[in-house]
Amino acid sequence: MTDPSLLGHRRRLVAGDVVRSGSRGEYRGVRAAAGEAHQFRYELTDGSTAQRFRIGRVLASLAHLTDLHVTDVQSPARFEFINREYLDPRFRELLPMHRPQEALNAHAIAAMVRALNGIDRGPVAGAPIELAIMSGDGVDNAQSNELSSMAALLDGGEVRADSGGERYEGVQSPGWPDDLFWKPDGAVKGEDLMRAGYGFPLLPGVLERALSAFPSPGLRMPWLGCHGNHEEVSQGVGIVTPDLASAMVGFHKPFRLPDGIDRDAALETFVRWPETFMAGPDVPVTPDAARRPFTRKEFIAGARGFTASNREDGTAYYVHDTSVVRFIVLDTVCIAGGADGCIDEDQVRWLQRRLKEAGHRPVVITSHHTLDTMDNKRRAGGPRYINADELLEVVHGEGNVVLWLNGHIHANVVRPRPNPRGKGGFWEVTTCSLVDWPCQARTVELFEAGDGLLAIACTMVDHDGALDTGDAIEPAQLAGLHRELAGNVPVAGFESGRDGAPLDRNVILPLAWHP
Repeated sequence: MTDPSLLGHRRRLVAGDVVRSGSRGEYRGVRAAAGEAHQFRYELTDGSTAQRFRIGRVLASLAHLTDLHVTDVQSPARFEFINREYLDPRFRELLPMHRPQEALNAHAIAAMVRALNGIDRGPVAGAPIELAIMSGDGVDNAQSNELSSMAALLDGGEVRADSGGERYEGVQSPGWPDDLFWKPDGAVKGEDLMRAGYGFPLLPGVLERALSAFPSPGLRMPWLGCHGNHEEVSQGVGIVTPDLASAMVGFHKPFRLPDGIDRDAALETFVRWPETFMAGPDVPVTPDAARRPFTRKEFIAGARGFTASNREDGTAYYVHDTSVVRFIVLDTVCIAGGADGCIDEDQVRWLQRRLKEAGHRPVVITSHHTLDTMDNKRRAGGPRYINADELLEVVHGEGNVVLWLNGHIHANVVRPRPNPRGKGGFWEVTTCSLVDWPCQARTVELFEAGDGLLAIACTMVDHDGALDTGDAIEPAQLAGLHRELAGNVPVAGFESGRDGAPLDRNVILPLAWHP
């Protein structure tokens, strides 16, 4: 049965009362506020839409989740210390390299799996949720142990987020030689910045509890995977070179920038040679062979939806057909590194053929990147890249694309994409991440909506983590703590705007349709 309190039109989660104060800001709980009714958006239809609108035959009813960021928080080849450079604009595209809540990511994802499993019917059109789409960045650092945890979370099984030795070895340990990071067990000397400056809690033992193995029920519905930049490059930015691959399974973890690093070239140095950033002072950690980087073919084998052709040739774009709707999953990852996306001529020509084959069926496209973040110019040879304007010409060409689902920017955004050559167009729906505030997913319902109309109904979904996190002992409390911490992260939390405006959340999106 659906828990109505998890659906955004019934309840909305917002910043709660101040729990503690620090020298730089206040730490707040999370509270429930009144839900938001669905609002209509008419940018792609004419003035008669309201009179013609009705809920008719349901064509698709699905869940959309994205940017899970399953994270090995103890990996030697993560670069948390770069967070110290947050005031230097030359490092901006490399941030964040660490989040206070990321050790609890797996519990937040499991809580969302439970929430989605509990939705028996779409809240607007009333049809069962039959498919989930996970649009990329399921992992954080392109490591095999992260991929295994993602598979256990979404398919069901025992989740093992821990790695390395018997004890936690990472930037949140009490003795780590940097006070920038939240240390829930307390610091050996003084207080860390997050506790002293922002009132973050003291919760001894929470890391051990968060990283202990636990079972996930897995999604009850089939799911489609999508290739994201964090599945290809280190922390979503740097090419996994042989030297970096060796460091991932090694026993040296750096804690500071190397002396003499060229700050003006920091971004491109990290993109091409991320191991350069491992040359600074380090501490010894327990090596773990399970941290090795996975290949694209291994990702394709471990995710769902990919075809036999994908497994054979290593491509990560494919078609998934239902009896009524064609789903097309694109690969917008730039193998030359960098966070933003690109798409080459070969894939666009393939897309054009698949759209023509679809005929009068409605088409839903999924990619990791938004159309506005498909501007990565880094090249690794091969066919020429297609810019967003050329891509849009192809997408509009057959007039059958109605929806484009994506993620990447960790924010809720709904944008109309009208056809500049005539009537019609499609809706681009971007869903926020599970790793950052507001830690949500969406239900997406596609249905006939009257004479000459289709409609897409979007409803935000909160996971079932507890609002009263207590001592963060039970799984629901750990998931709730993850969300609470995410809300209190400076710049990226409650006041960041990542939850979007009301018209980016619970909306009904009609568009003209003449099959």
